[in-house]
Amino acid sequence: MKIKLLGTGTSQGVPVVACKCPVCQSNDVKDKRLRTSAMFEVDGKNIVIDCGPDFRYQMLRENVSNIRAILLTHEHRDHIAGIDDVRSFNWINKCAVDIYAEHRVVKAIKAMFSYAFKIKNKYPGVPSINITEISDSPFYIDDIKIIPIRGMHAFLPVLGYRIGDIAYLTDFKTIEDDELNKLKHCRILIINALRFEEHHSHLCVKDALKLINKINPEQAYFTHIGHQFGKYVDKNDLLPDNVNMAFDGLTLEI
Repeated sequence: MKIKLLGTGTSQGVPVVACKCPVCQSNDVKDKRLRTSAMFEVDGKNIVIDCGPDFRYQMLRENVSNIRAILLTHEHRDHIAGIDDVRSFNWINKCAVDIYAEHRVVKAIKAMFSYAFKIKNKYPGVPSINITEISDSPFYIDDIKIIPIRGMHAFLPVLGYRIGDIAYLTDFKTIEDDELNKLKHCRILIINALRFEEHHSHLCVKDALKLINKINPEQAYFTHIGHQFGKYVDKNDLLPDNVNMAFDGLTLEI
């Protein structure tokens, strides 16, 4: 099983448009961050987490020709705005794309992409989507067990996901102890860490490290990294030995 980090940046990505800070002006590819997304590869099946505005380029860059499903964490635009681009998979694979999301997120998708759900006079070529509503209870895609992890993004409920021994949590600010129990014996943890300073709706580095110590994975990686975090070359070595900044294209395998 593998997980590939398709994007490791914030809602604006890095570099931020018009920003002249040292991170945004960096030539290091590890400081170039698309909007946050990941892809599990399990027994030859690709399961994508989130489908933001960079989805098209992420699929092209990684030469992805088929996806089994898309899991959504929440309804913010940097996590769902690329759904229209599943059309290519519809054409190539001659089937709809399966999307899994909780009820509130499904309502947001149907509002944003209402043209894809029309019953009459549907415009030719709109995305073909099968939506399955989920909760924070485990479910299966084929024989692959998916464990949703409930967290809070300030006042907005969000979901992370665990598949096997890999867990992925983005846009978390808080998490209850019962949900932490779902992460026991996790070997690889990808977790958001926006910056070193506190933030009202995202984990900062201090908060993320506290959670990592509680969960105690073999390795942890920060994602959803803002330009305020600093350059990869300057900041990664400041982290504990079992913690690293993730970067776009990073592949982790068990």
